[in-house]
Amino acid sequence: MIQIQDLHFAYNKKKVFTGLSLSFSPGHIYGLLGKNGTGKSTLLRNICGLLFPDKGSVQVLGQSPGKRKPSFLQQIFLIPEEFDLPNVSVNAYVHNNAKFYPLFNLEQFNHYLKEFDIPIGNTLLNMSYGQKKKVLIAFGLSCNTKILLMDEPTNGLDIMSKSQFRKVIAGCVDENKCIIISTHQVKDLESLIDRVTVIDDGNILFDQSIESISQKLSFKISLDPEEVKDALYAETGLKGNVIVSANTEGTESKLDIELLYKTIVTNQVTVNEIFKP
Repeated sequence: MIQIQDLHFAYNKKKVFTGLSLSFSPGHIYGLLGKNGTGKSTLLRNICGLLFPDKGSVQVLGQSPGKRKPSFLQQIFLIPEEFDLPNVSVNAYVHNNAKFYPLFNLEQFNHYLKEFDIPIGNTLLNMSYGQKKKVLIAFGLSCNTKILLMDEPTNGLDIMSKSQFRKVIAGCVDENKCIIISTHQVKDLESLIDRVTVIDDGNILFDQSIESISQKLSFKISLDPEEVKDALYAETGLKGNVIVSANTEGTESKLDIELLYKTIVTNQVTVNEIFKP
């Protein structure tokens, strides 16, 4: 569905990607992780055609995003972290924008507004940042595009809204759709994503399915000093040391994506050795 080969990209002289290759398949929710400035948002914008490679290729749904063909644009939707919405009613916003997406479903949109408890009587300008974001998320989901890109979608959402977000995202997944979520709020997405991709300094540090991670890594609390010493990563918690280690017992544990990310960043070589075929 998305094929990226030898991608090079720079902002003036600041290099972001120098030979990035990566693919994304339908039927998955990808968690795109990485520290600030490492290229997550830049990658999403190359995928949707808002930025253009200096070298290499980005192919999405068999097309080049940079050509911005209507047949391509109607199949992809980006929910950015920062956005501006016009000073119009929700109904006016839908009337003006839904026509660009042939599969937009108004009944579905209204259902999401109820899930998010959006006061549709207000204009978008008079809504809070969190309310605006929920309107944009509801609209993006209702467009039913084959590819949905989300950049820090849970920023600005309160605790209940984050729970509602997980619920609506889980309900819209199908085998023909690819969802890529770039985030730092990994705790918000643990129950959603089925593949973790970590980018650092424009390179892929890690790219594995949740199933594979659960099979090869163990996450647990330990009071055993030897286990802590041999762990791939350890940090002190209230109930003991929280550790990540190679899963040598064949028993799957509850995945902690935040701990996984810390493990990958601090012990990349050893982690990649564990995941070698």
